[in-house]
Amino acid sequence: MAISIDISQIKSALDSGTGITREQALAVLSCEGIPLLSLLDLSAGIRFRHFGREVLIHILNNAENGRCPEDCRYCAQSASSSASIEVYALKSDEEILAEARAAHERGAFRYCMVFAGSEPSDERVEHLMGLVRTIKERWPLEVCVSPGRVTSEQARRLRAAGLDRLNHNLNTSSSYYSEICSSHTYEERVQTVRAAKAAGLAVCSGVIVGMGETKEDVFQMAKDLGALGADSIPVNFFIPLEGVALKDPGALTPEYCLRVLCLFRLMNPRTEIRMAAGRERHLRSLQPLGLYVANSLFLGGYLNAQGGADRETLAIVRDLGFSIRSEVPLEDLLKVEHPKVRIKDQKDLRPFCK
Repeated sequence: MAISIDISQIKSALDSGTGITREQALAVLSCEGIPLLSLLDLSAGIRFRHFGREVLIHILNNAENGRCPEDCRYCAQSASSSASIEVYALKSDEEILAEARAAHERGAFRYCMVFAGSEPSDERVEHLMGLVRTIKERWPLEVCVSPGRVTSEQARRLRAAGLDRLNHNLNTSSSYYSEICSSHTYEERVQTVRAAKAAGLAVCSGVIVGMGETKEDVFQMAKDLGALGADSIPVNFFIPLEGVALKDPGALTPEYCLRVLCLFRLMNPRTEIRMAAGRERHLRSLQPLGLYVANSLFLGGYLNAQGGADRETLAIVRDLGFSIRSEVPLEDLLKVEHPKVRIKDQKDLRPFCK
């Protein structure tokens, strides 16, 4: 059944400052609802108003991989996974610093270090503090770490060491969380986000779309992250790696993924919205349109999943007439040869939008 909400109602809700309603959000996500181009036009206007035509480049360092005791069903590193991944302990400081230098040379604005596990020990936090100080001294990079669930005191110590941002994703809605993980709760994740905010850290907290959640769950995610004051929201699209416990519950289409990005932009107008994992697989040829909504992206890859080639992604930025925030000129980055990564074809089984 078609949803009788048009773009003028969305504009009125935004102009009034009341924010869009649940019914309006469902219309945004429905392919039988508001025309996609109208949504993109409205979302792009908001993106340009707050962020101009700039794209922030983020590069991930998977600093430790595998043997995580948590049972997150979507994750290749979890206790519930049989995925064939390279398992390794914490990388050496030399390797982590070398990758920070390489990130700077590849045009990154922010260097993101991700660590497997539930909760960092105080000794791990002390180690991270030293790495953060060294990176900040050597390169003009913002630094983000994803260390697991941290205490308020650990968050304060990381902030004192110069950490810019802490990542801790909510991943899905509170009502759906038990379907993707049982070894910890949604509220525990919220507590880490609050501890980071209270310590004065910027917070990166995002979602994974396409794990079997409903459109109402997607609306709730966007609403909750806004209420928590997330400074950055990476919107990931589920990549069903072989061996993870969560089986692909139905494919996402490029149109639906764009609608999700639009909803997060409309509900969080001043927040950095990132096209994150799965953009190559799910947005496919419509990736350029995503940057009219999102203002940041990951370059290179996503923990245990490969990404597209650097030059292909940077060429999208250039061809749109956008810029990046980097000491390395975009045209210089485009001259660097990077190996081309082949993205597997998607099979649309039960897509939201046909």
